[in-house]
Amino acid sequence: MARAVSQNGRPFRDSTGRPPRHSFFFPGEEYDPRFFEYLTDLTRRGYGDIEVHLHHDGDTRASVKEKFEQTLTDLGQWDSLPKYKDGRHAWAFIHGNWSLANGRRDGRWCGVDDEVELLHELGCYADMTFPSAPDPCQPRLVNRIYYPTDARSRRCYETGQEVTVGAHRQEKVLFIPGPLALSIRPNRLAFRIDSAALDHGDPPSVSRAKTWAAQDVSVKGRPEWVFVKLHSHGAPEKNAKVMLGDAAMQFHQGLAREFNDGKQWKLHYVTARETYNVIRAAMDGKEGDPSHYYDYEIPPAPCARA
Repeated sequence: MARAVSQNGRPFRDSTGRPPRHSFFFPGEEYDPRFFEYLTDLTRRGYGDIEVHLHHDGDTRASVKEKFEQTLTDLGQWDSLPKYKDGRHAWAFIHGNWSLANGRRDGRWCGVDDEVELLHELGCYADMTFPSAPDPCQPRLVNRIYYPTDARSRRCYETGQEVTVGAHRQEKVLFIPGPLALSIRPNRLAFRIDSAALDHGDPPSVSRAKTWAAQDVSVKGRPEWVFVKLHSHGAPEKNAKVMLGDAAMQFHQGLAREFNDGKQWKLHYVTARETYNVIRAAMDGKEGDPSHYYDYEIPPAPCARA
């Protein structure tokens, strides 16, 4: 999406003049330094941020901790992750196969009940794994931004405290789901689950965008800031054509037409990190233009400032 351009050859822009931005959740178990020269260049040029993704199976707390630490070392050596004042890397996370916190009932693709607590210890500030419907890992909580009640328990994401303006700032992993809705498939009289996934069989469209926005994923008390988190496996060739081809062009044209009139809507292209920062600003009672808070708490990675 970062390279989508309009028919006049110029990049699409949001209400602040920025082009589409993408969060590259890189799978740690597939680390290859040859990719990072390109990814860090995209970050440096303002097209996104790099975050953490991991597929793992049959682990203990100790063994998966080693895998996370190695991933953070690999990505961090490219200055692609921000840091806290205490030196830890700051990062957002998406779990491979959606099996966060041993979320599958058969125990596959994880093995660690208290994984979310470990994520926080290692510097993760936000989880963006969900939605996953119709996968069985899908939580009962939908279209809500929240902190889990007990980060040490299996499937801890099933219960949580929705974030609100003026809420106590919890130092936990914040769960930021994408919109989940029932909609009607184009040209078909059939309902479908729309989990805000973009792929070759389900490309982006303005009608889908209207469905996503209608779910009103927001901080309670700040309904005018609506968050629409999309996700995609962008590397497979079929999906890449969706992300970078005609479907993407038509999608961004539609967003400019329907969601950037400056009156009812102002469009903001933001990364996972920036989304988290705007949410935390809303919790602190900030208002007005959300672009003022893109770097509110977690700064850009060093490679983005180079």
